[in-house]
Amino acid sequence: MIDAVLSMSGLALVAGIGLGVAAKKFYVQSDPLADKVMAVLPASNCGNCGYPGCRAYAEAMATAAAEGGRPVAINRCLPGGAATIQAIADVLGVDPVAVADAIGPQMAVVAEIQCIGCTACIKKCPVDAIVGANKQAHTVIADWCTGCKACIVACPVDCIVMVPVPQTPYNWKWDKPAGPHDRFVS
Repeated sequence: MIDAVLSMSGLALVAGIGLGVAAKKFYVQSDPLADKVMAVLPASNCGNCGYPGCRAYAEAMATAAAEGGRPVAINRCLPGGAATIQAIADVLGVDPVAVADAIGPQMAVVAEIQCIGCTACIKKCPVDAIVGANKQAHTVIADWCTGCKACIVACPVDCIVMVPVPQTPYNWKWDKPAGPHDRFVS
């Protein structure tokens, strides 16, 4: 028994050292600007921006900013909203723009009468906001839904619609009135 434990421990040690050496030898330096942009993105990887994930979107924005070429729109991150767009603009040093989909925050709602329980939407949801079992009606956890619309594309019976997020006392925001105090805020 001790021989088996020692041989497995030795094998694990050799494999660990081999992985450590390989990690150092094949390390690829990433773009620091892309890392900064990635840090402000919500990392939901919904693909709503037209890129396969948040990392690809961040790299495209950083490459365009570094090369001074054709700019990549910074307003395509719907789950992040206006706060994320402002943060991206600060990181890249550009002017912020309005959200591409200016109809406000939305969430998915499943018409449970039409749902066939195929679980296609569950597999596509990047934040696991859809719950349900196979061949049973599904539903969306409203607090978790980011409004990325990935489930709409996946649904074969079109039973998912986007609705505005209902305003409740828990998510209501007071709009600050414009006034003389605005000149002191930078």
